[in-house]
Amino acid sequence: MKVKKFISVVLSVAISATAILSGCSKIETSISELAGDDVEPNFSFVNSFDVDTTKTGKELTSLFNNINLWNVWAPGKDESYNIFEFTDYVQLMQCSGGTETRDLFKDPLDTSVLDDYDFTKLLNACQGILDTGAKPHLKLGSVPLKYSTNATNGTFSMNVYPPDDYDVYYKYIYALASALVEEFGKKEVLTWRFGVMTEFENKDWFMHPSGDPEKTKDAYCKLYDYTVQALIDAIGKKVFVGAHAMACSEGMWDYSEFIKHVAEGTNYANGKKGTRICYLASSWYHSQAGMPIYKTNLSFVETMTNLQKAANKYGLDDLIYGVDEGRILIGSKPGYEKFDLNTRVVGHTYQAAFDAKLYKQAMDTGVDYFSSWGFVTSGMPTMSYYIAKHTAEFEGMTRVKAVQTDTSSFNSETKALAAYDKDTKTLRIMAYNYEETLDDVTAKPLMFNIKMPQNDGKVKITTRYINDDCNYFDEWLEDRKTYNITDDMFKWSPDDPAISVFLDKADDQLKNTFYNEMLPKYKEAAKLTPKESTAEIKDGVLTVNDTIDGNSVVFYEIQF
Repeated sequence: MKVKKFISVVLSVAISATAILSGCSKIETSISELAGDDVEPNFSFVNSFDVDTTKTGKELTSLFNNINLWNVWAPGKDESYNIFEFTDYVQLMQCSGGTETRDLFKDPLDTSVLDDYDFTKLLNACQGILDTGAKPHLKLGSVPLKYSTNATNGTFSMNVYPPDDYDVYYKYIYALASALVEEFGKKEVLTWRFGVMTEFENKDWFMHPSGDPEKTKDAYCKLYDYTVQALIDAIGKKVFVGAHAMACSEGMWDYSEFIKHVAEGTNYANGKKGTRICYLASSWYHSQAGMPIYKTNLSFVETMTNLQKAANKYGLDDLIYGVDEGRILIGSKPGYEKFDLNTRVVGHTYQAAFDAKLYKQAMDTGVDYFSSWGFVTSGMPTMSYYIAKHTAEFEGMTRVKAVQTDTSSFNSETKALAAYDKDTKTLRIMAYNYEETLDDVTAKPLMFNIKMPQNDGKVKITTRYINDDCNYFDEWLEDRKTYNITDDMFKWSPDDPAISVFLDKADDQLKNTFYNEMLPKYKEAAKLTPKESTAEIKDGVLTVNDTIDGNSVVFYEIQF
């Protein structure tokens, strides 16, 4: 936590303004206009935004409300930083098979018996998820080893081949879904989500034994149809089910062929036209922290827009869209094995601005959720935790116009998003200062001219700065120098916020120092302290002047 002097929030009356009627306009404004995409800001010494609570759009959603679990078990719960205040779904990846430990049988390797089902592990995991207050999102589709002749492990050490007999596979999924209904009740299970495979057009996850792209596409479409039919037959016609494409980079075959199949193709399981689908998801990874995205990869907006266009082309215009895994693939420096980030985020405040930018882009693009690998490590909140927690506060609020009129930025991106709740009389604004670097970035001046829904009155403003003042990672970087904690003590990139992994290479003295001295200090440094102030509205306008650190985020909660 760096001790810094901030320009205090100054709230002043605008020089002149036209009085406005109380309450929000009922006319919905376009996303482009709300986001200010049609306005080119002037260059100035300040980043200025005009916020108009009378220009309203759609309701905002809570983007970071899903988490991924690689293993089939229930997630842990940290009482100090409870992620289930904003986490709605827990995704259990490939939870119906593909390895000896994931295959749900009494004896996964006994090929003479194909129906010795044992769903205990999955049932326990689902109960554990429900105990947190979240709902399960079960990723099915990976085929049990004994259902595929010469089952072959792919890059992720799971069977990539389709089943030899789709009817045998159907009975397995039907039995699995029936066990869920028996344990939890049909009404409850209908509130869950189901998926069929991870990155279905990625050959490292699924492939026909011939290696032929066309046969692989047909095999996946057939797998999807049989899985969905089993879910419908066991749970009901309204079961929520969909698919997860890679989408952000080129796959073995074109995912739009799958979309075409479920929209207008012949269903392999029942012979009818089309197959039920409720959502489409992608993966999306920024290539490397602090660097521009690789030219071979699509941007987040390109990835999601292409997915939406493909679905709309075939008349699937009522789907939910999400990202089932992603964030940042590799760090700026490697561990002793590779550059990869273990939790796909970095500990630097760069991550806060990165996530805030994702939230704004998702709201601009119509993306409903972005699943994460975690938010809390060693009892400490990451930068992603704070962005997820405070963007979740925008859920259900009506987006209002926030247009940037002036910019002081050359290399950085300073943007804002605003929303209003007329019932609670609360206005929220999020602003971020983002630049593609992990190095220090210059702070930027901010000014908001806010057209309020009432002509005068007093407001209460709560301001939350997501920067190094609520981050332990800058103290950690200093301690690494002090205690000579080198990069080769980490298996993967040391830029990851999960810092305790270095202990595998630490001696007993350093371990004791970490737990008794360093960790308590970090937990204190990670605390976020809001700042409160009051101000007067005059002639319907409020002006907020502030400064935002480089690669950081600020949230304003204005109540009147």
